[in-house]
Amino acid sequence: MSTAKLLQNFQKVHTIRYSLWPIRGLFKVDIKQRLTRPAMSAIAASQETAQVEFQTIEQTMERLPNGTRRLAAQLRTSINPEKIWDVLTDYEKLNEFIPNLSSSELINRTGSRVHLRQIGSQKFVGMKFSAKVEIELIEKPADGDLEFHLIKGDFRRFEGAWRIKPLGKAGSCILYELTVQGCLGMPVGLIEQRLKKDLSANLLAVEKEAIKRNLKK
Repeated sequence: MSTAKLLQNFQKVHTIRYSLWPIRGLFKVDIKQRLTRPAMSAIAASQETAQVEFQTIEQTMERLPNGTRRLAAQLRTSINPEKIWDVLTDYEKLNEFIPNLSSSELINRTGSRVHLRQIGSQKFVGMKFSAKVEIELIEKPADGDLEFHLIKGDFRRFEGAWRIKPLGKAGSCILYELTVQGCLGMPVGLIEQRLKKDLSANLLAVEKEAIKRNLKK
């Protein structure tokens, strides 16, 4: 397929299906969101052995005591696990492609343990909200796991993991888990809605960056 044809195709609207399964619930809610893929993603995807036209993101959320939320989102992609790992561990460039991440600074590294300082920015009801955290990540490349927990910051609890599982020739499955508890005074309801969107957006951003880098090689 020619580049001109691909550039025309990227204007087509694709449907991404978000399936939300509450961990403690008996119902399933399907939400369809329409978006236009960037030209770069369309061109890069055409060069993959398995072209991804429809992506299914599965989400779960659990409400815990004291305003704590436990969330997880999963994405199946044609990108191999090694490329996804390279993107996730490019720590000082995360803010260049992760939505609402203003900065990501590598403080130090000791073996498989990494100390990061990050600042995120959000807008709630027209007001800008920023949060700073320092987190420790533990790299487990053999398992495809990148676990993290809070050292200090603007949350009482902030921990989780990225987990990458190979799917053979089909690519890989990316799982993003997060448990978060805001400080006193944080609007839990608004944070909850924002986190749901962010988990999906972050997964798609990681996949998009991996496709982009693969195209440049």
